[in-house]
Amino acid sequence: MAEAGTKGKVGIVGSGLIGKSWAMLFAGAGYRVVLYDTVESQVTAALADIQQQLTKLEESQLLKGSLSSQQQFALISGTNDLAKAATDAIYVQENVPENLEIKKKVFQQLDELASEKTILASSTSCLVPSKFTAGLKHSSQCIVAHPINPPYYVPLVELMPAPYTSADVIQRAKAIHIECGQQPVVFRKEIEGFGINRLQYALLNECLRLVQDDVMSVEDIDKVMSYGLGHRYAFMGPLQTALLNAEGLPNYCDRYGETIVRVSETYGPTPTWKADDPVIQEVQRQFDAVGLGVDQLPARRAWRDENLARLAKLKQE
Repeated sequence: MAEAGTKGKVGIVGSGLIGKSWAMLFAGAGYRVVLYDTVESQVTAALADIQQQLTKLEESQLLKGSLSSQQQFALISGTNDLAKAATDAIYVQENVPENLEIKKKVFQQLDELASEKTILASSTSCLVPSKFTAGLKHSSQCIVAHPINPPYYVPLVELMPAPYTSADVIQRAKAIHIECGQQPVVFRKEIEGFGINRLQYALLNECLRLVQDDVMSVEDIDKVMSYGLGHRYAFMGPLQTALLNAEGLPNYCDRYGETIVRVSETYGPTPTWKADDPVIQEVQRQFDAVGLGVDQLPARRAWRDENLARLAKLKQE
């Protein structure tokens, strides 16, 4: 491994949960990281939180990379000057709110600061890159690198190029994320929602329909995944699961195809996903009743992150 900090500079735009996780991942791989946000106090708070997280991860033996927590934190600095984060960076990861106009503005600014070698990546979860990078001088260097929340504990990264993104940028972005311990998947073309959200939304829609039709409780619906499908899906995807449930996929279709079509035809319309929808209120009511109200969520997130880290470690064995 190259000496810490000699691999190059990575700029992180946005110091929220996603930005902090990215900073930790890149520092863990030995990159020099500059974390940017518009307000200096936000940057200061983010750096303090990163230091605390790295220390805790090291104490739990869950720290990624070969560097100590102190060595990793020493590679991370902060700024409220975008130029200091992006200038001379080999890679920039944007993490601003999921708003098209904001994305366009930030990428226009990054375009002016980028070199001919800078990879300009976005953490957007649904916006295809051509919507906010078309017409830029460095448009061929732009790509989506969508992480899964929280990125430090869930290794998947969705790499979606625009039609004009260069093959070299795609391959370099993929190599960098592999180096950081992530598992990148590369899309062959743009599609709204990417992969994980298209699959996730289909699942969530059916969850709401089951609650709305009073078929199952919220708790039992979650158990279907956490004690059922999730056990298999943590190690193999749905297609490989189907493959192993029969003697190849054609045989799976012979066995289950008619049933799949029949059940699929009973799915109802897409829920509205509006906060005042009665089914949303009912789901929240059931969560509140089992001690998962808004006030309890920070502790539950910490529990989630610890278990995700342990699962990631188990999958590496």
